[in-house]
Amino acid sequence: MKSVVVVGSGAGGAAAASRLTGSFNVTILEEGRTFHPLSLGMPVMETLKGSGLLRDERMTSFLFPPMRIRRSKEGMAIVNGRCVGGSTTISAGNGLRADQGLREIGVDLDGELQELSGRLTISADHADTWRPDTRELFSACRRLGLDPRPIPKLIDFTKCRRCGRCILGCPAGAKWDARRFVSQALEQGARLLEGHRATRIEMEGDKAAGVWTVSRAGKTLFRADVVVLAAGGLETPVILQESGFPCEERLFVDPVLCVAGHLAETGPIGEISMPFMVQQDSFILSPYFDYLSFLFNRAWKLPGASLLSFMVKLADSSQGSCGPGGIRKELTRQDKETLAGAVELCKEILVAAGVERESLVLGTVNAGHPGGMVPLAAGDAGSLHPSRLPANLYVADTSLFPRSLGSPPILTTMALARAVARKIMEKVL
Repeated sequence: MKSVVVVGSGAGGAAAASRLTGSFNVTILEEGRTFHPLSLGMPVMETLKGSGLLRDERMTSFLFPPMRIRRSKEGMAIVNGRCVGGSTTISAGNGLRADQGLREIGVDLDGELQELSGRLTISADHADTWRPDTRELFSACRRLGLDPRPIPKLIDFTKCRRCGRCILGCPAGAKWDARRFVSQALEQGARLLEGHRATRIEMEGDKAAGVWTVSRAGKTLFRADVVVLAAGGLETPVILQESGFPCEERLFVDPVLCVAGHLAETGPIGEISMPFMVQQDSFILSPYFDYLSFLFNRAWKLPGASLLSFMVKLADSSQGSCGPGGIRKELTRQDKETLAGAVELCKEILVAAGVERESLVLGTVNAGHPGGMVPLAAGDAGSLHPSRLPANLYVADTSLFPRSLGSPPILTTMALARAVARKIMEKVL
């Protein structure tokens, strides 16, 4: 049986590995380790915030190791998961279809999306669980003619505690994350190696022969007949560049900026993250408690329970890069103009929901959906394989997305990764 090494255990890596296991000997390499939800409660967080010790978002990793935060050279905070399950463990559990950019170049994921919908619990029928503040925000959006819609969730609401800690790791196991696919792959015979950071591809002639990693044990070469890179939009391009394969400076990150204001102590901390959204041309709006802004932005005042927060998620310009020298990413002039307009719309919604305009403050711009540096072109739509890469070296994460969609990408990433796995099986077996 031929062998496959999959780098990464997040949405793309786990989805690809679970599809390939059984037909190949699969090894999953994960830089991080076993995921555990953040155990700190809001009282402890408020004490930490009040102490003044939390001065930089990157300190989050000391409190919560699975959440890695880096800054671009221009200062933007960029978040990703570093653990088994990747960023899905610290996501809001959104199950949105977001394949517009892929469809524009001829990529059809209908079959994979239909398959996933049959395997996963995806529901937009959760409005009856919302808190009164969320209902009022939804009504305010309707009154403003914004057509709000509940977001499909990868959540089993029979288990959900409505604790508002989706992005800190679901303590009840109600939210789906990629560890489920990893477990399925392991049950079918795959092996998972934690604490192995992939550094470069070993080449023999014009083919990939394996992956070099660094771990506590030192450097190791994992040989394979096929290599699948799914380390995420910030790591996959670095591995490729270190291996001699150039990437395009088309990094997008889906920046997030929240607007918050104070009400009586009935805020949405006990609400699921992003219960509904308003879709606009270049961004979406959604209720969202931004823990990063709460902990590190001095404009966000205590107590946290009195904050009502609305998020802008921007489809940013594909201009930026990441490589061995770090991340280069900033908002373009057009991005800033679009973001400014979206912020004003957030303010209108919050005021319409009863928040005093004088209390409104902005959060910290941060981002968590990087991709785009190995974009598929129309000529790649049939193979799902960038022509610049060796025939047996594949990518199965958001690096393949042609552009930002300003929308949660987990479901689409999984569908694309499973489609890539299908292409591997058709070609190799």
